Amino acid sequence: MKKLALQVAILTGLTGVASASFAEESLNVVSWGGAYTASQTKAYHEPWMAKTGQKVINIDKSQNGLSGLRAQVEAGNVSWDLVDILPSDAIVACDEGLAEPLDHDVLLAASPDGMPATKDFLAGSLSECFVPSIVYSNIVAFNTEMFKGKQPNSINDVFDLKKFPGKRSLQKKPINNLEWALIADGVLAGEVYDVLSTEEGVQRAFKKLDTIKDSVIWWEEGAQPPQLLADKEVAFASAYNGRIFNAAVNEKQPFDIIWDGQVFELDGWVVPKGKLDKVKDYLRFATDSQRLADQAKYISYGPARNSSAAMVTTHADTGIDMKPHMPTFGPNFSTAIPKDDEFWADNGDELAQRFNAWLVQ
Repeated sequence: MKKLALQVAILTGLTGVASASFAEESLNVVSWGGAYTASQTKAYHEPWMAKTGQKVINIDKSQNGLSGLRAQVEAGNVSWDLVDILPSDAIVACDEGLAEPLDHDVLLAASPDGMPATKDFLAGSLSECFVPSIVYSNIVAFNTEMFKGKQPNSINDVFDLKKFPGKRSLQKKPINNLEWALIADGVLAGEVYDVLSTEEGVQRAFKKLDTIKDSVIWWEEGAQPPQLLADKEVAFASAYNGRIFNAAVNEKQPFDIIWDGQVFELDGWVVPKGKLDKVKDYLRFATDSQRLADQAKYISYGPARNSSAAMVTTHADTGIDMKPHMPTFGPNFSTAIPKDDEFWADNGDELAQRFNAWLVQ
């Protein structure tokens, strides 16, 4: 009995040491801010802090995640422990040696029925240094109070200043805008990147953007589009679908989404160089089936694991059915464009330079 008591005391002491170690060393987690970070906090951060005592510090820097990660690694002073980033940026980070390669089936939790992570995450979603957490969509939304008659319902309407007058707000990046310009110019969703891969296609996209350029207010932070719509400074605004969901459902704003031509993509995690040992336990926890399902209760982004989908039901606060608000819901998905991450990894810098030059013309 004395031996057993000694073993229990030792184990208890070791557990206390481990918990104290977790608690002493906080995790600096970089994300996008707003409703998205709030959903992560509810779904992963708070349960993790309750479980381990380790503090999770949110840093709203994902808008410049790749450049910030590059600067920290090059300076040899990496203060970020985990970075929420887009897949195209994750590819670049991996190629440049800024992020840790990941053995997904060893690092990540299996599904509740034992399915290995590589078979449970959406097909093609995992890459060498990247773990997805959600499927989200870049959409155009509008303020319904600014259109008393016919309501807009297509990307074509966004480019029709005569039928649907008013300012537009678009993100100050070529991504999504070039795709939508080609859609509005008659290109089929499945052919967008084939056309955009040619010089003629790029010129065609910029020419279509020229038709609304003088009516555009450019945004750079995800919180701006809902605010611009709420203030009626613009009639239309491109946005992340979760931001518009939050504004419409939680804040009762008169917003509606144009799902036509939505550019859907993944979002998820990269581990900065040298940080894997520190963050691996948290990453395993935050990307398990239950945590990803829990996030979908707070924001209208679909979980990146197949096993999580059946666990999602209603919104945690309002009780509304979340399915119609998901980008992957059937009627929303019929004209969706899957963002081509390889295309943007290969061409993003060049097109960004051309886009910035076009802005000042």
